[in-house]
This record gives sequence, structure tokens and C-alpha cells, in this order.
Amino acid sequence: MNRSYRWATEKSGGLEHVELAIGDTGVTAESVLIGPAGGSLFACSYALQCDEHWRVRSLDVHVAGRGTVRLRADGAGNWTDADGTPLPALQGCIDVDVSCSPFTNTLPIRRLGDSLRQRQEIRVAYVDLPALDVQPVSQAYTARPYTGAAPDKVLFESLSRPFSAELEVDGDGLVLRYEDMFTRVAG
Repeated sequence: MNRSYRWATEKSGGLEHVELAIGDTGVTAESVLIGPAGGSLFACSYALQCDEHWRVRSLDVHVAGRGTVRLRADGAGNWTDADGTPLPALQGCIDVDVSCSPFTNTLPIRRLGDSLRQRQEIRVAYVDLPALDVQPVSQAYTARPYTGAAPDKVLFESLSRPFSAELEVDGDGLVLRYEDMFTRVAG
């Protein structure tokens, strides 16, 4: 499956466009983000690769005029930079969360699947834009009552800072609306 998706911020004029390819051997996403973050305008692109179980294997993030971060993972919670230098601070993280990207919420939603019927606490490698600061953070995801084969809504909680939002998702686990922040506008 190859599809294009686009989200707009609800308040600040930001935009994300993702080209998503899902195959038997894995998932590839290429994204372009533009917008304000913390009062600063920025433009960013990222390339993300996951295995067939939606476990992150690589993430390359480039912020125009600021630099690039390249992360590699084994899918079991072990991380390195692109040169193979271990990143022990990210130990145990399976997913990534690129700030300003509603798409990256799809990774744990797809990976965790039916286990989201109960609250799931996870650690993720959080990439703060536009600074490109990478740190581990704790999050939780809980599916709201199912009406079909997949949840219609998922509660997202940041456990590292007090924040929660309801995510409306489609049957593929992709965000339709991220409460008060993003709305999918095409795809």
C-alpha cells in the first residue's frame, strides 16, 4: 500500500505531508513538516523505516539550516547513531515521536494493536523540533471503546510532562484528528 497523507495544525499554520509505503517486509514513511514550534519557524524532513511489526529501525531527521539527526534501532530497544555509536539513554525505546508530527503517533498504535484495549505505558525516543534534541520520554496509549475491528479513538498521555489528548484514528491507526492540534486534510 502506497498512500499520501496530510495534516494541518489547527492554530498555527503548520503542515505535515507524509508518503507512506506499507509492504510485507516493512513500513517506510517520508515526511515534510513546516511550521512554528516554540515561537520559531522551521522546515523539516524525515525518513523513517520500520519492520513489518511497526518497530522503528531507522530515523533520519533534517531541519533546514540546523542540521541532521540519524538514529538506528534493532527493534528490541537498542539504539545507535548512524556511525554505530551506542545511545544508552534510548535503551528500551521501541518507537519514536517527532514533535509536531501527528503521523508518529501511528507507530505505537499499529505496533501495540489489540493490547491497547488496556492502557499501555511505553518509552519513546522523542525528537524535539526544531532543536533536534533527542531524549527518552514516557507515554501511554489507551484505546477508547471499539465500534469495529479497530479503535475509533485513542487516549494519548505524555507521562514525562503533564499532557493528554484524544486522537481520532481511522481503521489503519492513522490520526484523523489530534485534539486541539492537528486535523488530517487529505489522503
